[in-house]
Amino acid sequence: MPEAIDESFIAAVAALTARPRRDPELPLHDGTALTGARCLELFDSQLGSRHLDLAARRLGAAGVGYYTIGSSGHEGNAALAAALRPTDPALLHYRSGAFYVERARQVPGSTPLLDVMLGVVAAASEPIAGGRHKVFGNKALAIIPQTSTIASHLPRAVGLAFGIERARRLGIACEWPLDSIVVCSFGDASANHSTALGAFNSARHCAYQKLPLPLLFVCEDNGIGISVRTPPGWIENVYSGQSGIRYLAADGADLTDVAGAATEAADWVRTNRAPAFLHLRMVRLMGHAGSDVELAYRDPADIDADTRRDPLLGTARLLVEHGVRTPAEILAYYEDKRAEVAAVAERAAAAPGLANAVEVMAPLVTREPPARTVAATSDRLTLAQGINRALGDLLAEHREVLVFGEDVARKGGVYGVTRGLLRKFGAARVFDTLLDEQSILGMALGTGLCGFLPIAEIQYLAYLHNAADQIRGEAATLRFFSNGQYHNPMIVRIAAYGYQKGFGGHFHNDNAVGALRDIPGLIIASPARADDAAAMLRTCAAASQGDGRVCVFLEPIALYHTRDLHTEGDGEWLAPAGGQPVPLGSARSYGDGSDLTLVTFGNGVPMSLRVAQRLTERGIQARVLDLRWLAPLPVGDLVREAVRTGRVLVVDETRRTGGVSEGVLTALTDAGFSGTVRRVTSEDSFIPLGRAAQHVLLSEPAILRAALAMVDA
Repeated sequence: MPEAIDESFIAAVAALTARPRRDPELPLHDGTALTGARCLELFDSQLGSRHLDLAARRLGAAGVGYYTIGSSGHEGNAALAAALRPTDPALLHYRSGAFYVERARQVPGSTPLLDVMLGVVAAASEPIAGGRHKVFGNKALAIIPQTSTIASHLPRAVGLAFGIERARRLGIACEWPLDSIVVCSFGDASANHSTALGAFNSARHCAYQKLPLPLLFVCEDNGIGISVRTPPGWIENVYSGQSGIRYLAADGADLTDVAGAATEAADWVRTNRAPAFLHLRMVRLMGHAGSDVELAYRDPADIDADTRRDPLLGTARLLVEHGVRTPAEILAYYEDKRAEVAAVAERAAAAPGLANAVEVMAPLVTREPPARTVAATSDRLTLAQGINRALGDLLAEHREVLVFGEDVARKGGVYGVTRGLLRKFGAARVFDTLLDEQSILGMALGTGLCGFLPIAEIQYLAYLHNAADQIRGEAATLRFFSNGQYHNPMIVRIAAYGYQKGFGGHFHNDNAVGALRDIPGLIIASPARADDAAAMLRTCAAASQGDGRVCVFLEPIALYHTRDLHTEGDGEWLAPAGGQPVPLGSARSYGDGSDLTLVTFGNGVPMSLRVAQRLTERGIQARVLDLRWLAPLPVGDLVREAVRTGRVLVVDETRRTGGVSEGVLTALTDAGFSGTVRRVTSEDSFIPLGRAAQHVLLSEPAILRAALAMVDA
């Protein structure tokens, strides 16, 4: 197939008829501003992209290339790059080779052909991912690397456009010029994904409220997603009439048409600070990727029709028919570019890859943020009050902090945790979002790239799961796939776990944390009381601000307003906010018993403390270790406290399968702990409504029975 496309282009150009020479500084024809000279430059970018695809196939066949999803048929996006500024942040579709090459032309010193080839061979010297993946990204070109998760970058694009405007409004230093626009490209198949639909809805929601959102969506519609056809006219039918997003379209095989529509779209978005949708009708040449055999699912006539619409051939015709170059000159350019790319590919193939796990994982290394002691409050607070106080302090101390989510502003949160923050800090910094977790997290992803520290709230842990890829596939990977050049500073607050009284059922009582625990580099905090919560929130903020870390802050719902520990009115679960900092991965010890160590977190902390008191009444001395951090686990503290008693009971309110106890037991085993270890957990069950929840959630009697069994054994 690559050879067929190559040979078809050569034959078709050779069959063209030369025309009288014209001044290349003149527009190619009436109705376009594109001159012959500029068309030649764009053609050069298109040629570079095509030969990169051909070279990638050759390297793959030789066993030294690892990525063959190409841009052939999409080279019209070179004109899109030309319509933008090189400082406009771009989140690109994976068929954006010509865009990348053309944008690099606008930045002196760039080496786009070498960049792409280094990515194909997974070379450690590749300028964005450093050999970790083949992505289109470059810090100097304002191209933010994207993963292959379908449409997952669209919510971030909305957040980024929002963030640029919010930075302008609040006077926050931003990496991007404040008159920038965001460009976000994707395929026609991706446009059907729920993540994409949520992003379009979020953009319209902003536009409807007259909130500025300088965002250009670009759908590169080649009519097929791997092997599944997009119904003809589908994209236009769905997106041409949507309110709030201006629609423009162009033939991606006609460079003048793309140049005109892209320029109009970019200028309109930049002037109006409002979203637009540019629909480029493309073709896909050479299949989905190197291993794809199109004839298995496409008619030869369809493939031939796409070949005749080759955008390189369309640009060659423009140049020949308007007297800019002869067919022979076009073919000479084509072969010269082939030789240039071949030399670059040979150089790239000799470049070394990542040598070991340490090099691969370098962007994921967690660094201890600077610690700062804060004056403790004179009053003793509940968990909810402690978090509220810490949020207020962060908003007061750091102008770049934003707090947002469902019901966080006017209502002050479902549990009152953000009460009063809107009144004190204003709607530009504390605001309600629409009811869509993907959009909430996308807002955090985007504003974090604009100099902000976003603190987003997901109303319940169960609501996170339909949007978890925004953390797993986007937030956590950006640092990895940009080799630390781009960061996602953000804190995601989540009301979590079970044990709510008088309210609940599964969707308001969820104890599933497995989907978070295995995400590399993610910081997971789980405070149980006010003083820890306030200090840990500050630690998360410092880690996000100083090192760009993504932090998840799990807040036990049932402890939000808890005041007492042992008896009604004792007030022993109240604590002052502030005081000593809580370093990442540090646990908190209660008691000095020598018979048993209860290792726990969250709701398990007060339960374990009450069980420890009952054990004391039986002459058994236990100590309690609150992990506080689920990632990174406080392994040093854990092993120390385990050794002091020789017996460890892990008290885990999450599920037996995929729960926190699995990691704790493994950590003790890896550390060579030779004592006795047991665990007691909640059941592998969803949490039902009412009293039935008591049958599947971990209980104090169950903890006590397990503890007695260990000591008596």
